[in-house]
Amino acid sequence: MNNLESFPPILRHLNHSPPPNLSLDDHDHDDSIQEEQDPIPIIDLQCLTHDKNKLEEACKHWGLFRLVNHGVPSTLLTQLQNQAQQLFSLAFQSKQASCNDGPISYFSGTPVLTTSGTALTRAPQNINLLEGFNVPLPHLSQFQSQLPVLDYFRVLLVDYGNHLSRIGRTLFEAMVEKLDLRLESSSSYMAESTGIVRVYRYPHCSNSNVGLGMEVHTDSSVLSILNQEGEVSGLELLKDDQWVTVKPISNTLIINLGDMMQAISDGKYKSVTHRVKLNNHRERISLCYFVFPKEDIVIESSKYRPFTYNEFRTQVQQDIKTLGHKVGLARFERN
Repeated sequence: MNNLESFPPILRHLNHSPPPNLSLDDHDHDDSIQEEQDPIPIIDLQCLTHDKNKLEEACKHWGLFRLVNHGVPSTLLTQLQNQAQQLFSLAFQSKQASCNDGPISYFSGTPVLTTSGTALTRAPQNINLLEGFNVPLPHLSQFQSQLPVLDYFRVLLVDYGNHLSRIGRTLFEAMVEKLDLRLESSSSYMAESTGIVRVYRYPHCSNSNVGLGMEVHTDSSVLSILNQEGEVSGLELLKDDQWVTVKPISNTLIINLGDMMQAISDGKYKSVTHRVKLNNHRERISLCYFVFPKEDIVIESSKYRPFTYNEFRTQVQQDIKTLGHKVGLARFERN
């Protein structure tokens, strides 16, 4: 149920009414969905043994691809979306109060970081127009909620997290093998203990130019795995200086590479630049899994000076504090 009380106060300034003469079920006029043949590379998880060249091309030239035959039951993907929708439809105060004791946390209207070093939160153009839940998968067993919908969602996420770990590990090992890397332990470079899921809700707004659901960025992760079941697009990636819409396709997952994978691959693979636009008549719900290296594992390459993920994260936080934006891997490039 969409109602104003379900949105956090910081997002209630938006016009949540659909444009005139446009039904909520009308997808024909959604200009964010491409009419042309979808250009995004497709990787079949069950055919990785024979598809490593295709995987390499996707990682080098796109940094993002669709994953099919991934082994996650379609019923689970649908249940996650439906349960997330029910959760987000609750009153804002209920959602906020449900996470007081952790480890799941609720967030909304996160600041857009500007090059001026400010992170304003009052004007619409200075916040990410979203709300969400941050879920550290290793700590889900410690979480109990008085909200039945959140407790059932937790049960689904435990099952989903097992699938995500399997998929991430399988993909990473295939990438490492293709790159001919001699890593001491793959599990240290993609530590399942770091896995988190962020569940996002992007409101619909009749004026989709009011701001972005999520600002232009790259992920700091090794891999990110996105579930965007449904028919509402919004995710866009930057390819050859043009924005390409990653439209939703049922029962597929979106894999995108983050900064850590670019560093581990010695710059051969691409950390993809992306953003999320608002849809002008339907809200969008997505679930994204992020996984990182262990904090103390040293990443070495010819392009970047040796660093640990902990050092990278600390540097990013320092840059955000002093500059107002993430610099990322450029900080670690060899002279």
